[in-house]
Amino acid sequence: MTNLIKKLKQGLKSEWWKVKAFCARVYYDHPASKLKIVGVTGTSGKTTTATLLYKIALGLGYRAGLISTVENLVNGTRLGENEKGPGTTPDSVTLTKIFHQMLDAGCEYVFMEVSSHAVAQSRVDNINFTGGIFTNLSQDHLDYHKDMEDYFRAKKRFFQMLPPRAFALTNADDKYGARITEGIKANPFTYGFAGAPDSVYFHGEVNSLNFDGLELSFNDIKIKSKLRGKFNAYNLLAVWSTSSLLGFDMGGVNKIIENIEAPRGRFESFTSSNGVLVIVDYAHKPDALEKIFSAVKETAKEGKIILVFGCGGDRDTSKRPLMGKIGAENSDIAIFTSDNPRSEDPDKIIEDMKANLTEEELKKVKTIPNRHEAILEAVKIAQSGDIILCAGKGHEDYQIIKGVKSHFDDMKELKKAYAK
Repeated sequence: MTNLIKKLKQGLKSEWWKVKAFCARVYYDHPASKLKIVGVTGTSGKTTTATLLYKIALGLGYRAGLISTVENLVNGTRLGENEKGPGTTPDSVTLTKIFHQMLDAGCEYVFMEVSSHAVAQSRVDNINFTGGIFTNLSQDHLDYHKDMEDYFRAKKRFFQMLPPRAFALTNADDKYGARITEGIKANPFTYGFAGAPDSVYFHGEVNSLNFDGLELSFNDIKIKSKLRGKFNAYNLLAVWSTSSLLGFDMGGVNKIIENIEAPRGRFESFTSSNGVLVIVDYAHKPDALEKIFSAVKETAKEGKIILVFGCGGDRDTSKRPLMGKIGAENSDIAIFTSDNPRSEDPDKIIEDMKANLTEEELKKVKTIPNRHEAILEAVKIAQSGDIILCAGKGHEDYQIIKGVKSHFDDMKELKKAYAK
């Protein structure tokens, strides 16, 4: 009887949100239907892909909007925190309000991140997307989804929602890439680097990859970018492919890509006065951390790699030992610290991270639960030619410890430490 009442309450709550979402669409006169909306889904690369597309649209003279993990923007103006809402994709009522604001501002295009939570919770239902992009899929959010297959199904449902006139662009090099477009109504297109040029619709080659940026070829067209790392080559190819599918002036797109910067907290860097390269990145899942290390090693010469990172509390616990292993294997010194412990004990989270380490790997690990002190320690250790990689929080400017949210910004902390 108790379970039945619980299910009834959940059902009523779900139906009430559907009613509110419908009322919002009617009240604002269905703004989403008057916009060209492109959704980006996947585990990694959503923010960068959506943000770069938004910057390209503005650079080409279009009025455009962005809905992302970092910020929501309308023609270069940032919406307030109330409009931003929590998480990656706002609830359906807030989304409708944002679309209305964008339409009022004269926007033609909207580029938005679509999270698996948003799809599972029907936040993006009844949106006639112009196109959808799939970046990749790796372990994340298994505190919410039952398993990887359940996580995949949420991503696939987004592609099943796309109307027949829409495009569905998928990463052919990802093992889930082909499956995600099976049986959909939209027009499928592929992008990738691994296969032969004629095996994908948009084919890329990496010609040069170093700390100065990337030199690439997309369908035999030479492209340069200030962005770094192979993972950003994929983001750029997805962006370039989408621009082509949207009918953008590709000569203009290529010029904009040459000068475009990555979003805040995505491989953001500076060089200290004593010659240490400092990198801040949002990598907070196993696959993302591996990709960041690959990018760092592409730039590293003879110096040490000093890692500062932790894992979030009240989230998927199974990825903690995986991330701890990746961190210890790929760095010379790994400082395990707190990310957002939330309601959990920071020491317990760190112990989970150390669970699978060998004795040799444990020798490389320093345990400093206080993130401020961990950053100071990294700065003290680092010498000219070394690299400090501060991972996990990226653009975030807060930390949640025992339910209390306080201001904390990795980049500002690092710069303050060097100013001392």
